[in-house]
Amino acid sequence: MYSMYNHGLSTESHSQPATADRQRSTSRNTVVVVAGGRGKRMGGATPKQFMELCGTPILMHTLRRFADYDPDINLIVVLPADEITRWEGLCTQHRFDLRHRIVAGGEERFHSVKNALALTNGDELVAIHDGVRPFVSIETIARCFERARADGAAIPVTDVTESLRYFEDSESSVAVNRNKYKTVQTPQTFRADILKAAYEQEFTSDFTDDASVVERYGHRIAMVEGNRENIKITSPFDMKVAEVILGL
Repeated sequence: MYSMYNHGLSTESHSQPATADRQRSTSRNTVVVVAGGRGKRMGGATPKQFMELCGTPILMHTLRRFADYDPDINLIVVLPADEITRWEGLCTQHRFDLRHRIVAGGEERFHSVKNALALTNGDELVAIHDGVRPFVSIETIARCFERARADGAAIPVTDVTESLRYFEDSESSVAVNRNKYKTVQTPQTFRADILKAAYEQEFTSDFTDDASVVERYGHRIAMVEGNRENIKITSPFDMKVAEVILGL
């Protein structure tokens, strides 16, 4: 199912061609914000993307960050099919009128992203971002799009600051050189034709993120500097950290 939120919704069957009830934006960039979580680690009934951070749902903070980067960017939000109505209600409640399209998610994240890619015809670059990463910096977003435009695929990373150990089995482990590892964030950004072709592959559980899908397809992944504040909010502790970051 596809929807369009702009002071009212139009919906259509997933089996029909996707259309929008507005003029196409002037931007050739799209961000697919994947917000399919159920919030089990949060311990409540509200999915984490809908939990309020300083009075506003996390997902709204995230969408506004990309609109701040590019007011004409094409925004696509992937939600569980049974949570779309709740999101529409939240948009009304919070008077959230940032234009975006809604896609029902699939069985796995892979299928959710693939559903969203059906709405990206004519786009040049597509970024995939976690809905619960509201603190990605404008600079990080810009680096991702610029590098993807040059190299076809780019992901933001940060240095590993903790010591790491590799578990060979359940009882033994060895220290590894943390300088050979990076922590991967989103938005993971790609040339649209590369990303769409990569998502024509059969799903495998080895696909941990979009970069792994594109890498399996045979395209090299470039890395750019991320930002430490770009945390993924998945636990009550993360919410506390997020409140501090938002207050800075």
